[in-house]
Amino acid sequence: MTTSPDLRRRVDAILDSFIKDFYETVPFARHQKDAAELNLEYYKRHNIETILRLRRKRTVDALAIKYFTKVDPVQAKAWAHYTDDEMLHDRLFAADLAKVGVSKEEIYSTEPLLSTKLLTGYLQYGMEFEDSPLALITSVYFVEYVTTRTQPDWLDNLENVLGREHVKGARAHVNTDLDDDHDDFVWRVMATLISGEEDEKKVVEHLNHIYWLWKLYFVELHQLTVLGKTDPQIPLPSSADV
Repeated sequence: MTTSPDLRRRVDAILDSFIKDFYETVPFARHQKDAAELNLEYYKRHNIETILRLRRKRTVDALAIKYFTKVDPVQAKAWAHYTDDEMLHDRLFAADLAKVGVSKEEIYSTEPLLSTKLLTGYLQYGMEFEDSPLALITSVYFVEYVTTRTQPDWLDNLENVLGREHVKGARAHVNTDLDDDHDDFVWRVMATLISGEEDEKKVVEHLNHIYWLWKLYFVELHQLTVLGKTDPQIPLPSSADV
């Protein structure tokens, strides 16, 4: 493990800047956080897409475990435990969706958004063609860090709008991340993949690519459910364009 002492500080600062940029530039970014009247179609599809993303990510997690079994069995065990912890969290979100009338049949028959396919493909590309889980682990750190710093506020608002029982599953998911210090765990695993300056640069590159794909997702989600557009528009619009 040869990460420079300030790498995590630099990565966290980048992620903080992403959160700020997200709220300032992505249309509807503050909707679930602040809205007194919720756009239910936006909310439903966001949670459906979260489930579809979780289901596809666990396949990539399995590839990461396979990689670690060959090069670092200690991390293979650690990532297998983490994957086991997260494996069925799609059920938590499905339980919340059932309370607003979305059935499991509807969830699992939904075609994922293009942005979801692209994000999954990006992570799988790292495993299949670069033979490295670095993109995946960087993405997981991204999600764990951003989730624990944004979702409690979102869920507080959604609880006020929908009721406590309607966000019980999502709250359980976030509380698991917080209670088990998942961001610290993921960082420790990621550090084992970094052997020098080039790997550190690769982490930053992955962060920027992953954030771009997340922005694309929220733009596509907004265009589909709020604007009624079926194809994502490129380039990404700024908030001033909406």
